[in-house]
Amino acid sequence: MKKQAELGLNLSTRRTRKAVFLDEMELVVPWRELIALIAAASPVASTGRPPFAHETMLRIHFLQQWFGLSDLA
Repeated sequence: MKKQAELGLNLSTRRTRKAVFLDEMELVVPWRELIALIAAASPVASTGRPPFAHETMLRIHFLQQWFGLSDLA
């Protein structure tokens, strides 16, 4: 069963302040350049659990800083 958003039936036009903020940060933060800097300095593990993607970890870190979240939150 498809969701309303997948069908293009999302009737909600109200955007939250957080959604607006995150859209603005998508335009302001140079994600590709930051990820390139991190990827160049990160070690490549050959054994063990595969690491999370650099972009995922960077975005999580920024969200924690922007919204005052602790690791447990």
